Amino acid sequence: MVTLSTEQLDVRLGRHLAVRGVNLTMAPGQLIGVIGPNGAGKSTLVRALLGLVKPAAGRALLGGAPVERLSRQAVARSIAYLPQGQTLHWPLAVERLVALGRLPHLGPLSRLSADDEAAIEDAMVRADVNGFKGRIATELSGGERARVLLARALAVGAPALIADEPLAALDPGHQIDVMALLRAQAQGGALVVTVLHDLAMAARYCDRLLLMDGGALVADGAPMDVLTPERLASVYGVAARIDVSDGLPLIVPTTRI
Repeated sequence: MVTLSTEQLDVRLGRHLAVRGVNLTMAPGQLIGVIGPNGAGKSTLVRALLGLVKPAAGRALLGGAPVERLSRQAVARSIAYLPQGQTLHWPLAVERLVALGRLPHLGPLSRLSADDEAAIEDAMVRADVNGFKGRIATELSGGERARVLLARALAVGAPALIADEPLAALDPGHQIDVMALLRAQAQGGALVVTVLHDLAMAARYCDRLLLMDGGALVADGAPMDVLTPERLASVYGVAARIDVSDGLPLIVPTTRI
């Protein structure tokens, strides 16, 4: 089990204060969505949680320890990371690309063990890419590559997973599959954090939403407590249709305000 937290976290990107004064604690067993308009600081926040950007003030903590003081291998073993918009430059076979997820567990010149191979196979099945074996990753479509990269993150077998915009480039069916997979990860005891733009998916699948605006955390709670008409108007500048008639929330932005 692992926890992630921040204490009065500020992050500067050049002169821009991209994250400001964020306090939060995230524990295992939840699917947590990070939402907000473009430029709200969502990706910067998750990069700070991973120790990929340094705080200008405050702290990001992994298991109670400042993440910037931990080794990169220790962080990689604890948190699997799926960044947004990755570009593949090397013509690796799909199964070799997924196998890169096991690197945090390997020493210099180590070979994959039977446990490593089992983790790779399981990740490929769960991400629905087992049928891509033998294909070259750079020859896949954008959506297919996105699923392979998700499989690589799952292959790490870390107790926490951060996925930054995992639905980008996916068709509707695979978007549903990915959200169901992330929820299953959380229900299995993992801490899962995902950056999302699709408010309907965020509302229907996430246990908790963190709404960011202008670098600040402006709301934190259950989806329907966060996604109120007033907040959708003030943060996104939209009116939306909100329907809970089937027991699950459906949020459809309709007009600009």
